[in-house]
Amino acid sequence: MFGATFQRVTRPISAGLTLDRFAFHQWREVSLLHRLLSPLRNWRQGSWLLTWGDGIAWVFAAATIALAPYVSTALIGWLMVATAGFWLLLTVSDRAEGWLTPLHIVIMLYWGAMLVATALSPVKMAALVGLAKLTLNILLFMLLARVLRIKELRSGLILVYLLTVLIVSVYGLRQWFFGAEALATWVDPESNMVGVTRVYSYLKNPNLLAGYLMPAVSFSAMAVFAWPKWLPKLLALVMYLTSSACLIFTLSRGGWLGFVAMSFVSIVLLMFWWNPKFSPFWRRWALPLLLGCSAAVVVASVLLVPQVRDRVMSMFDPRGDSSNNFRLNVYAAVFEMIKARPIIGIGPGNEAFNQVYPLYQRPNYTALSAYSIYFETAVEAGIFGILSFGWMLIVLLQQGWAQLGRLRQMRQTDAFWLMGAIAAIVGLLVQGTFDTIWYRPQVSTLWWMLLAIVASFYVDVRRKYREVEN
Repeated sequence: MFGATFQRVTRPISAGLTLDRFAFHQWREVSLLHRLLSPLRNWRQGSWLLTWGDGIAWVFAAATIALAPYVSTALIGWLMVATAGFWLLLTVSDRAEGWLTPLHIVIMLYWGAMLVATALSPVKMAALVGLAKLTLNILLFMLLARVLRIKELRSGLILVYLLTVLIVSVYGLRQWFFGAEALATWVDPESNMVGVTRVYSYLKNPNLLAGYLMPAVSFSAMAVFAWPKWLPKLLALVMYLTSSACLIFTLSRGGWLGFVAMSFVSIVLLMFWWNPKFSPFWRRWALPLLLGCSAAVVVASVLLVPQVRDRVMSMFDPRGDSSNNFRLNVYAAVFEMIKARPIIGIGPGNEAFNQVYPLYQRPNYTALSAYSIYFETAVEAGIFGILSFGWMLIVLLQQGWAQLGRLRQMRQTDAFWLMGAIAAIVGLLVQGTFDTIWYRPQVSTLWWMLLAIVASFYVDVRRKYREVEN
């Protein structure tokens, strides 16, 4: 009785926190902006070009994803500017049906926190550059969340990304077997790992490469189940093995932690998907046995493979390992930065960070970021930034889980892409605890693509119940 009462009390709070019952269709019906833009929507009906608008938008997004590992960040930026402009053209001439989701709302609140931080920043011009970059990423999310509602375009974009990663992974494996020059001091010179190659492929940084590969590992694993024929399944398996091996050979400890977390989440989601088909025995024991076996493999790798053991044990040597010691000194300075501006922060972006950090840094410990996405958010936008970022993650994971449950009831195999996105999100969040790689567009674009994939599955309350009934 107490449990039922507790659920009745907490359910409205939970629904309000996640915006799950927000009537987005009613907003469109009463929106003044929606009525003001109606002439543009009438113009669109006669436009031959915008008849293919979603397809053209997909080409912009696919080009950005496919070229990201090979071209300069400036060119990626111009591609994102073109993508943002095309999103604006599509949006102002659209009927505005179904594009707004709970995730859109909290992302805009997160952007609003960064906007206020920029306005009150002690280094406004540098923060304005960071805000512009964040805005381009969010507009990429807006475009993809719209376009990827078409399942063929969603599957196509994931395929473009996986094929791109296959090339990147093969080149990374070549570096592992034939050697590659370290472009920076990535290994503690006093450790047993001296002389060991850390692959970086076309991205020039092993930690960045690990983050870039994370979604590919997740999506290729899910493609084994999502793609219907044996030849595509074999291709998916090859992609999974090459991207996983390349990620491991980066020797990125944050990447390894993200890989393990992502793998465990993938197992949990797959067991949830298949659970209705299991016998009573396997419904109870399949998940514990599979997680136990996976944990045993991880432990065996640590115990039996010297390079893995040395790299993992270095995580527990806070001052003896040069990388750990460096991070701890950076964190000490970052905490001072947070204490100085705890409410609103210094403004977004690495340029703002680079201008303020020298005022707090320890001697000889220069840094380009806070080496943690959570500390970085606190530095950039203070308590408002952390709260909005946390709310965004809550809504993101709740929406992913809710839509996965709906798809399981309908047995739609597109759910595998949703599971891949959720697992990859968790992996990047775990890696991001100790690495700040989201300033690089090769990874930041993937992060917002993952969020867009989750948002693309959103179904409002009215349609949700109609679909389940059918």
